[in-house]
Amino acid sequence: MLIRLVEHPWFTNSIIALILINAVTLGLETMALPPDTLGILHAVDALILSIFTLELILKLLAYRHRFFSGGWNWFDLIIVTLSWIPSSGPLSVLRAFRILRILRLFSVVPQMRRVIGALGHSLPGMASVVGVLGIIFYVSAVLVTKLFGTHPDAQMQEWFGSIGASAYTLFQIMTLESWSMGIVRPTMELFPLSWLFFVPFIIITSFAVLNLFIGIIVDAMQVMHDEEEKHQPQPATKEDIDQLRAQLQAIDDRLKNQG
Repeated sequence: MLIRLVEHPWFTNSIIALILINAVTLGLETMALPPDTLGILHAVDALILSIFTLELILKLLAYRHRFFSGGWNWFDLIIVTLSWIPSSGPLSVLRAFRILRILRLFSVVPQMRRVIGALGHSLPGMASVVGVLGIIFYVSAVLVTKLFGTHPDAQMQEWFGSIGASAYTLFQIMTLESWSMGIVRPTMELFPLSWLFFVPFIIITSFAVLNLFIGIIVDAMQVMHDEEEKHQPQPATKEDIDQLRAQLQAIDDRLKNQG
C-alpha cells in the first residue's frame, strides 16, 4: 500500500512542485524584504521541510532495509538532514546548504537521473581525457616558461615566469578568454614566431581534447538508453500472437479429447 503511494505519479509530481516552490522561497529570503514577509517565507520553508521529512519516513516504512540500497535515497536523506541543522550555533553556516534541496530534482525527475547517471558512467573515460590534458598542459607550461619566461619584460614574467603562472595563462588561452589581444598578440610583439606554439595549442586543447568530453558523455547516455530499452517489455508481434493462439487451441483440443 505504501509502495503504491510513494511511487504514484501524483505523489512524485507533488514533491517536484514543492521542490520548485522551495527554490523560489529560498531565493526570496536573500532579498531585503519586510520582517513579516520573511516570517511567512520561513514558515513556508519549515512546512515544506516537514513534508520532505514525512516523505522520507513513508519511503523508509515502505521499502524498509531496501531504502538504504539506493544511492538516490541516501542523497535525499543527507539533503533533508542538513536542512534540519539549527539556525544558530557553530553549525549555523551549514544552513546555507538548504538551497541544496533543489538538487533533489535529480532524484525525482527520471530524465535528470538519466543525465546524472550518464555523467557517472562517463567518469572513467573523462578521467583518461583529463590525464591526457594534464600531460599536454605540463609539457606546454614547461615549454613556454623556458621560451617566454626568461624575457625581462614584466608582462612576460607575470604570464610565464613560473610553471604555475604559465599553466594558468595556458588555461586562460584554452578557454579562449581574451587569448588573442590579451596574451598572444603582446607575446608576438616580443616573440614574432610564438604563434607557432599558440595556434596548435588552441586547436589541440579547445577544439579536440575538450570535445572528447562531449563525445564520452553522449556515448554514455546512448549506452544507458540502450540498456533501458532492453529492460523494457517489448510489444507482442503478430508471430507471438499466432503462436500463443496455436498453443491455446492445442490445449483446448486436448481438454476436449480428455472429456
